[in-house]
Amino acid sequence: MTQTQPVLGILTLYLNEAGYLEEKKIYQKMTSAGRKLGLLVFVFTPKDVDFDQNKINALFYNPDTKIWSRQSTSFPNMIYDRCRIQRTYRFEQLKKFRSRYGHLTFLNRPLRNKWTIHRLLTKDFRYKGCLPATRYVESTQDVTDMIRKYPLVYLKPINGTGGRGILRIESRKDGLLHIQGRDQSRRIIRPQQISPAGLSSYLAPWHLKSNRYIAQQGIQIKLVSGRVHDYRMLIQKNGEGAWEVTGCAGRIGAEGSITSNLHGGGRAATMNALLKEWLRDESKVDEVREEAEKLGVGIAAFLEQSYGRLCELALDLAIDRKGGIWLLEVNPKPAREVFAQAGEKDTYRKAILRPLEYALWLHTQKKRKKEKDKQTVLPDARKQSDFGSDID
Repeated sequence: MTQTQPVLGILTLYLNEAGYLEEKKIYQKMTSAGRKLGLLVFVFTPKDVDFDQNKINALFYNPDTKIWSRQSTSFPNMIYDRCRIQRTYRFEQLKKFRSRYGHLTFLNRPLRNKWTIHRLLTKDFRYKGCLPATRYVESTQDVTDMIRKYPLVYLKPINGTGGRGILRIESRKDGLLHIQGRDQSRRIIRPQQISPAGLSSYLAPWHLKSNRYIAQQGIQIKLVSGRVHDYRMLIQKNGEGAWEVTGCAGRIGAEGSITSNLHGGGRAATMNALLKEWLRDESKVDEVREEAEKLGVGIAAFLEQSYGRLCELALDLAIDRKGGIWLLEVNPKPAREVFAQAGEKDTYRKAILRPLEYALWLHTQKKRKKEKDKQTVLPDARKQSDFGSDID
């Protein structure tokens, strides 16, 4: 490694005590791609940081030998934060790291929870119309009120990921509530039908208030097959520091699933193919896609203004039968596998490359600013030497 070579540290969290990393294959691809671009990449977690020595016992991948090894190293020029929320001591270590080293150059800052992001987006007239009605759950009464207004309601933990802990409640014409869902381990819960009067006792074990839930208006997105579907749009900064849609793919849920997540047994499809099937009007496909992409880029820029530097976001979108676009969720730590599974290999490669290209652009911008600042200081220094200091 030459001294001038920029260094990117990928910050992540171990998932267990054995040091399992969820996205190791992605990090291998990023390391290999980084080498070709002239960017050194390593992986680390807060647990690997020596806070006293300001050193990192980092993981380095060698693309030639295909072997991972540990090496003590200085802090990188830039940090790419891939940490997802955990209910473990490891997440507390992450908070300590962010607090201590928040002054460093991060490609992306943390976003807030689903409820906070929803409230922020409702304040902008450009995005308010694409948001399903959403309510913070203080008690079962909040859920009951939502069910009275909307025939379909989803209950979601405000910090949940991957479809965990989500319930779908549909009011049927027979007066009963049809409930399906997934537990915290993503397992599909057996569908049940209950009376509205029995809702409170059914929801009691879910501890909606202490687990912090929202109730959200559901959009009817069941295909003819009975499976739910939605669209995952990835928006990333490019090599010129500008927001751009990298790609958008469809996701079709597993049989009996209320979510479309791939981890929960869903499968991927191209956006165009799925939209043609869903809208049954081929002429509308391009129009809807363009509108969705414009919305995505706008939301990414708006959230960056509010939360600080970001390099990528994934939006989960529902599209109704009329072509109306609804924002279901914003994901600040998106996976890329949906594009590989949809057969969009170029998009998948681009999704891996873009954070690296953006990191190099950001590094160049910071170097230029540093040089410019030096040039600004120099005339003042000469002025002082010519005329002497006014401090005795």
